[in-house]
Amino acid sequence: MTGGQFSIDGSTAIVTGASSGIGKAIAEQFAADGLDVVICSREQENVDPVAEAINESERAGRALGVECDVTDRDAVDALVETTVEEFGGLDVLVNNAGASFMANFDGISPNGWNKIVDINLTGTYHCTQAAGEYLKDGGGSVINLSSEAGQDGAPYMSHYAAAKAGVITLTTTLANEWAADGVRVNCIAPGYVATPGVESQMGVTADDIDRDDVDRTIGRSDEIADIAQFLASPAASYVVGETIRAAGVPDLMKTPDQ
Repeated sequence: MTGGQFSIDGSTAIVTGASSGIGKAIAEQFAADGLDVVICSREQENVDPVAEAINESERAGRALGVECDVTDRDAVDALVETTVEEFGGLDVLVNNAGASFMANFDGISPNGWNKIVDINLTGTYHCTQAAGEYLKDGGGSVINLSSEAGQDGAPYMSHYAAAKAGVITLTTTLANEWAADGVRVNCIAPGYVATPGVESQMGVTADDIDRDDVDRTIGRSDEIADIAQFLASPAASYVVGETIRAAGVPDLMKTPDQ
């Protein structure tokens, strides 16, 4: 989805958690539209191949891979500084880095709870606050990644659901605070997406999914990248503080005769 009102050519973006899955797809799509993208993950060796593939392709935008743990504020500050030094500014921030594990509530240790909240929620705080100065310079866009779990809850993932719910309310609140500075803050709440993690758990790959089939309950990373492209573009100029759910066919309440 590029061109016209949907184009964000000439900008610079940071995409966290971009070594695979949704983050990788967003970085690739942004670069195809002409954005320079800084992509990060906790391990340099995981993010370098993504940046190299973008730079060796015919995509108009350049890519730079940076090692960054979003729970480490010093590392996040360095990520933002590197971006500005390399590309001269920052226009779009995609807070995609996330993690989870399955356990019932009674089985989640304080360390496990803190780790998941730190990565999903506090990491979003770190990156957004560190980038704020540059996003406000001429107006920018923040795109947070939450989850349908943050809207509906999720059995055996209470820590993850709580953190992702926090991301949604942070989005709404910050959208109000930063509107006067010309920054639009929005959120995407995906359902199941055929990322490598989901593939390992459910055995479903992106190749198994028919994009033309509306009646399905699992999506593809490029479909989430399409939404990110829209939210970062002028086409979404009147979309502020919203959470767009992308989770396939709604699971509606049953009728009395069912």
